[in-house]
Amino acid sequence: MSWSARLLIGLTLLIAGAAGAVWALAHYQAAARFLGVTSQAPPAMLTPKPVVMNPAPQSGQPMPQSQADAQRIAALEARLARVENASQHAEGSAGRADALLVAFAARRAIDRGVALGYLEPLLIDRFSGQHRQAVATVITASHQPVRLNDLISEYETLGPDLRRGGTQEGWWTGFKRELGQMVEIHRAERPAANPEARYNRALQRLSSGEVDQALAETMRLPGAANAAEWVGKARRYIAAHRALDEIESAALLGGPNAQG
Repeated sequence: MSWSARLLIGLTLLIAGAAGAVWALAHYQAAARFLGVTSQAPPAMLTPKPVVMNPAPQSGQPMPQSQADAQRIAALEARLARVENASQHAEGSAGRADALLVAFAARRAIDRGVALGYLEPLLIDRFSGQHRQAVATVITASHQPVRLNDLISEYETLGPDLRRGGTQEGWWTGFKRELGQMVEIHRAERPAANPEARYNRALQRLSSGEVDQALAETMRLPGAANAAEWVGKARRYIAAHRALDEIESAALLGGPNAQG
């Protein structure tokens, strides 16, 4: 074969190989990128994802997590507030019950005519802040006890001396008093004012525990001066029970000092 024929065949093969390479590069981007004959792809642009606002939940739809948490927190706070209020109420009720127990025990001790004992510091601790005078009166009465039964028995013993005048009464004064007691005229709606009737009313009220009313009737009797010692005991009894009434009222009302 001549050199011209060989050259022609070589050119033909070269042209065919070039054409095949161009076709391959056009259809296979990976080979083109490997050989560096194609430009790199532009970087992808990241676009922010739009935020979609959650609409207000309607009935039957589940609430967003944040609102559900807020409602659970509010419910827990409300429950804690109720528990705290209930605890405070229970504590106040317990304090009022303790105060009433101390007051009733003190009255029982006074009525029995015994010493207060351990109740004395409890009375001072719970009631002396706003009822100091009442507490002092009760404590003093416990040191000088006066029982209702003793007042009644002494009053019955003093009956004759109360119905007649004292030793300082003259015979003429006594005669006129006795003469006036024989016949008494008074209105039907008014009680009799003679000493015998007054004494009987006083004894009846004393037996009913109305010592203040019995004392008022006694002071109108002609022989009231003969019962000075009994009058002093009756006044101590009245003062002690009025002080006990004040302390019991304070315990029932549940004041700050009465709650302990």
